[in-house]
Amino acid sequence: MKRKLLTYLLLLLSPYFILAQNKTKVYFVEFKGEREITANPIKQYEGKSNNEKPITIRIYSEISFQTMEGIGGAFNEIGGEALMSLPEDQRNEVIKNLFYEDGAGFTYCRTAVGASDFGIDAYSYSEVEGDYKMKKFSIKREKTTLLPYIQMAYKYNPTLKLFASPWSPPGWMKESGFMDGKGDKSKLIDKPEIYQAYALYFSKYIQAYAKEGIQINRLMIQNEQDATTKYPSNYMPPSEMGNFVIDYLRPQFNQDKISTEIWAGTFRTAKKLGVLEFVTNTKWRESVKGIGIQYTTSDQIMNIKTLYPEVQLFHTEGHCHGGENSIKHAFDRFDEIASYVNYGVSNFCYWNMILNETCKSGWGWKQNSLININRENKKVTYNPDYAALALFSKFIRPGMQRIASTFQHHKGKNTMTFIDLEKNITVFLKNESDKPVTYNFKIDDKQSKLVDIPAKSLAAVQIRRK
Repeated sequence: MKRKLLTYLLLLLSPYFILAQNKTKVYFVEFKGEREITANPIKQYEGKSNNEKPITIRIYSEISFQTMEGIGGAFNEIGGEALMSLPEDQRNEVIKNLFYEDGAGFTYCRTAVGASDFGIDAYSYSEVEGDYKMKKFSIKREKTTLLPYIQMAYKYNPTLKLFASPWSPPGWMKESGFMDGKGDKSKLIDKPEIYQAYALYFSKYIQAYAKEGIQINRLMIQNEQDATTKYPSNYMPPSEMGNFVIDYLRPQFNQDKISTEIWAGTFRTAKKLGVLEFVTNTKWRESVKGIGIQYTTSDQIMNIKTLYPEVQLFHTEGHCHGGENSIKHAFDRFDEIASYVNYGVSNFCYWNMILNETCKSGWGWKQNSLININRENKKVTYNPDYAALALFSKFIRPGMQRIASTFQHHKGKNTMTFIDLEKNITVFLKNESDKPVTYNFKIDDKQSKLVDIPAKSLAAVQIRRK
């Protein structure tokens, strides 16, 4: 009788015993009123709790969704200039903290084809009007700022991937004659020789970067294709984008043996639904590898995936804010990333990784950044967004899959849950309250574990199952 009772108790408690043997750790970044963050902000402890009223999260490890491609941010000329103002040892320390596996370990980042709004001013690689054969094409301007910035990143992450997009074609290719400003004239001249020259421009760009040891893995045709702004921009409707790829860009890439993937976008849903127009046209949709999106609402991401589940979506730019670099913005990153990842997007890309002490663009407004570098006194400041993105990047690695999870009896809460190739599970949670919050993780109804999430923190709970 005693033997049967012992067997029964072991069976009853086995789910808890199984997970107790697993190494469950909580990795977290704290925000306790200090805006400036340490360069190594991630803390950890062995997950445990004695709370009797936990919040339950059910995890379904066999129900998987998209494969992740990673987390990253954007290189830009202003950031490159600030970085190169530092002594060599400081430069290396900054880049190490962004790209080395013991730092943020970014894996998929962005750069601009010519000037973005965070170029020092407007510039392209083709400044000679009428140079249809790109005989005067040159990336020389970037050799003291942007190129060394990117090249240093490879030093700490040789497998780093890059995607690129233009903010504007060279001014002489546009009706306005300028890269920036000019409203409804900010669009390509509608002539075959212009489109052909622009396709060659992209090919020359990718080849020139390759000679510098920089591989452009993906090309997005036009940043924010619906925008005409005072900084470099270019209105390119979906029809023009699709036909440009089919008639000019892909033939040019084939001729030059360019392996860079061609992606549509970047689209947003701020003004129009150009992304839906593009995907519903079979010819355009099938001409590209996938679609880049930014400032896109979750309902429209869901609409795309409902219409065409096979379409690959790639996030291209996070919210810029106004240079406050606040703790609130760092907490908000959680929901921002979840609004893309939980709807099927394979990555998240922050905007400016580095800015100078002014936080200003080449056109005068401020934006957030992960790091600020004071060019005069050489002070390097790590902002709250750096802590948030470092946590996400460290534990959302290429090859992981998003899996199903849900809160039990707690509406309105958000999480992101992933599984790696070794079946280890990582759950991301946010706790903005002044007290620890306890969670009970139930995995496939077979395992359970109580874990505290520290106050004022973003956390990654890692459950090792082997």
